[in-house]
Formats: sequence, structure tokens, C-alpha cells
Amino acid sequence: MILILTTFPNKAEAVKIGDALLEKRLIACYNLFPVESAYWWHAPSKSQHEPSTNSSEKASAKIRLGKGKTVKDKEFSMIIKTKDENFKKVESFIQKNHSYEVPEIVAIKAEKVTKPYLDWLNQETKQD
Repeated sequence: MILILTTFPNKAEAVKIGDALLEKRLIACYNLFPVESAYWWHAPSKSQHEPSTNSSEKASAKIRLGKGKTVKDKEFSMIIKTKDENFKKVESFIQKNHSYEVPEIVAIKAEKVTKPYLDWLNQETKQD
């Protein structure tokens, strides 16, 4: 079992992506809560929350480490629970559907999990 951490600019986008991952049975559940975030961002004229206007602009954007500024935003943080083997599919889905240029997608392996919870997670993430 892994926990995947990610953030979203608003609740609507978070719920849309979380619910789609549930519907596809790539995840067993997610938790969503508002957070205040502070981070370095490379685009001095706009925050990460302002999506690129076209896909080629988004694809050609480069992160210039050390050349940005700190940004403070209100976001929604999501904790996703799934099987380790589903990480690549979840990662790909988030990257394709997320409005951020560089979405946070961090997996943490759960070292200790109760058997009933792990059994439930495995049952709910079975794909037909």
C-alpha cells in the first residue's frame, strides 16, 4: 500500500480528479482538506495556479531553479490510498488532468497497515 500526496488549486478540480480515480478503481479512497502552502515558483509574473493558455506553452516551459520567487497560496491537499502497482497509472492520470504545470505527486510506502484495512484496499482496487 502507498499514500500519494498531491495538491490542487481548488476543491472542484480535486474532487473531479479524485472521483475519476475512484471510478476507475485505481484508488480505494482519498482524503481532501484545505491547506495554506508556500513554495518557490519560477514564473515571477504568475503563480502555478494560472494555467498556460496553450499546450505548446505548457510543454515548452522550463523550471529555472533559483530564479523564481516564493508564493503563498490556498490549496486543497489530497491523500490518496492505493496499491503500489497502481502508482504509474495514478501518476499519469493526475499529470494528464491537473491544471498545474508541475503537480505534486509524491508516493509514500505504508510500512505498517492493519490486515482488515489492507484487505479492503486490495478488494476495492481490483479492476475487471
